[in-house]
Amino acid sequence: METTLDPNLIVYFEDTYKPLAEAKVGLLTHALHYGSGIFEGIRGYWSAEDEELYLFRAREHYERWKSNARLLKIEIPLSAKQLCDITCELIARNQLRTDVYVRPLVFKSRQGIGVAFGPEFELAIVAVPFGTYIDSTKGLRVAVSSWRRVDDNAIPARGKICGAYVNSALSGDEARANGFDEAVVLTNDGHVAEGAASNLFLVRSGQLITPPVYDNILEGITRATVIELARDMWIETIERPVDRTELYVASEAFFAGTAFEIAPIIEVDRHPVGTGSIGHITRRLQEAYVEVTRGRTARGSHWRLPAYREVGVRSVT
Repeated sequence: METTLDPNLIVYFEDTYKPLAEAKVGLLTHALHYGSGIFEGIRGYWSAEDEELYLFRAREHYERWKSNARLLKIEIPLSAKQLCDITCELIARNQLRTDVYVRPLVFKSRQGIGVAFGPEFELAIVAVPFGTYIDSTKGLRVAVSSWRRVDDNAIPARGKICGAYVNSALSGDEARANGFDEAVVLTNDGHVAEGAASNLFLVRSGQLITPPVYDNILEGITRATVIELARDMWIETIERPVDRTELYVASEAFFAGTAFEIAPIIEVDRHPVGTGSIGHITRRLQEAYVEVTRGRTARGSHWRLPAYREVGVRSVT
């Protein structure tokens, strides 16, 4: 999805709120040359009925961001609660009344040549209008990439490290250049890891199967949400290594991620998945995910942060 951004959009950068057009980094910034940053992605869903924008699992995302930043020896000085407050303030200042995507970014900001990190860093938070990332209404046709997933001992996938996403860009670009919608990436030992930028689930014998965290995957928050929603439906989830050929014999498959949400897969390497149409379990999980994220059910209320209500409460107190 491509978005044209308003240069007057208010962002949080250098410890203050400012227009996007004024948020600049130097040409010799360490992160620009060496990928030394950690990012997050948080979805927010607008409810016209409630006149509210619900941020989905924002606290968990910020807790993960703070934890991952330590991989680059960065201690983010703000609490997850403070980061949530900044995000709600951004939404209010920009009067965002549509679905949004929030991009927190912390990066090594030393200016100069050389790979040594240095202690300097900056953090930024941007909230932008955001709709469908990838159209999966009819199901996705995907291909196993010739590019392998970066290993945890090289660049840990769990870290959402900026430079690691060249791996995602290469695999996704290869798939699209070959006429597919998206890529599936294998580990170096040939097991299924995930999509180019999302976790992956299969359905076999009525059970959900997903690769384990030790197979170089992102420890996805949407992935965890899917597992919990499935548990509520009495659907068992098994986390184990997945062989490539299991993609061809599964009855259903789907990607799961903040941007992707739940995106059904109907074909892998030109092999139909199951009947070649969106499966029953996938559809049930999709529907449950929409209900929870958009505040249409009491279920999962602890996952939803009402942005405008939070700003209102803080302004009163």
